[in-house]
Formats: sequence, structure tokens, C-alpha cells
Amino acid sequence: MDVRKQIDAVGRTVELDGAGADAAVTLTQDYDAPIDDLWDACTNAERIPRWFLPVTGDLREGGAYQLEGNAGGRVLSCEPPNSFRVTWEFGEGRSEVEVRLTALSDGRTRFALTHFAPLDDFWAQYGPGATGIGWEMGLLGLSLHLASGADAVAETEGWDRTEEARWFMEQSGRLWGEAHAAAGADPEEARASAERTVAFFTAEPGA
Repeated sequence: MDVRKQIDAVGRTVELDGAGADAAVTLTQDYDAPIDDLWDACTNAERIPRWFLPVTGDLREGGAYQLEGNAGGRVLSCEPPNSFRVTWEFGEGRSEVEVRLTALSDGRTRFALTHFAPLDDFWAQYGPGATGIGWEMGLLGLSLHLASGADAVAETEGWDRTEEARWFMEQSGRLWGEAHAAAGADPEEARASAERTVAFFTAEPGA
């Protein structure tokens, strides 16, 4: 996999709510896949584990879901094959995630994911990279899955502990720091929070 190409393929934007309530962290990527196939990859409980995490629950509007070892929540809205929105609940934290798909042609689709994160102490420490890096790892898996139909998670087992993965997370984190500053955050604070996030993601196990 070409991780440099993947880094360049992702669009990153941050919006800071003027009322001081939430931040919107948005990732976009164009895929060589029809909209129906990309929708199925993002909503089919049999395909999601091939690029992201195993999921259980009722993946319909009003239903509840749980990602293995990660967040769970409820499906707030679902409009196939264009968008869905869910709550994102992990521990005591609660936020929301919205996915939007736009057909660019019969065989090409734009994927956009926005994570609405509270501007709390966690945000002050880590900024947008805390969610941004994790979602970029997911989009990398989605790219691999769509390209071949294979189980990208199984094929890349252990990759997250390689130097290549470390480089990927460092680049992603620093680019999220730049997006944070572009949204109006103090540049030094944005850089510092990005560095803390990169340090967290790339720390050696047990360190």
C-alpha cells in the first residue's frame, strides 16, 4: 500500500463553533467505487469488519450498534445511499458522527465523514488529531478493501506497529494541527496539541 498517496488523498478541515459548543472535524476522500458499493461497505455488518472493526446491533435508523472494543451508540438518521448519522459513545464521552456519500460519476464517489466533538478539556489537550488520526487509519483500510474486496484488517495485521505506520500517524497528526490552526486556533497551541496526539499514537507499547 502507498501510504504517502493515501496521506495526499485525504482532505482535512476543522470548524470551531463560535458559541464554544462543538468542533466539526471533517475528512474527505474520493474512491473509485460506485456509490451503492461504497454505501454497502460502510453499512453492511459483514463488510465493516474487513476494513474497520467488528460491529453488532441493529444498523437501521433508531437502532443501536456496538463496535468491538470501541464506541457504540444509536443510529440517528439513515438515508441510503447518501448519508447516515450516529451517536458516538465511549466511556463517559458522547459525540456524533455523520457520513455523507456523493456520486461523482457512475464509478467514483466522494466520501465525507464529520465527527462533531465537544470543545472540552480533552480537545484542549489533543485537538482534532485525536479523532482525525483514528479515522484516517480507517480510511486507509477502506481504500485497501475497495481496491481488492479483500479483508484489509487481516492482511495488515501488525502493520500499526511498523515504522511505516508511525510515519503515517506522524504526518496525519501534524496535518491535523495545520487544519486546526487554519480554523482559527492559536498556531502554537494547535502545534502543541498535535504533537501530544502524535506522541500518544506512536508511543511504544508499555512506554
